[in-house]
Amino acid sequence: MQCSVCSRQVRTQPLSSYCELHQKAYESLQKKFQIWKKASNIEWKNYLQDVARNPLTGIWAREVAENILSEEH
Repeated sequence: MQCSVCSRQVRTQPLSSYCELHQKAYESLQKKFQIWKKASNIEWKNYLQDVARNPLTGIWAREVAENILSEEH
C-alpha cells in the first residue's frame, strides 16, 4: 500500500494510509488538536485549515492537513 500523500510505501499500522513520516505528523496533529480544542473549542476542520495556512507549520503536518481536508470535500 502507498501513502495517500507522497506515494511512499506504508510500513506502519495496517489501518494507516500514511507512510511513517506522515503517520507521525498525523499523530502529532491529533495530539495538538486536543490541546487546541480545550483552549478554544475549535472544530477539527477549522483546526486543519489553520494548520494548513500557518507558514510556521512543518511540511509533513501541512501535507497531512491538506490531504484530510481534500478527502472531506
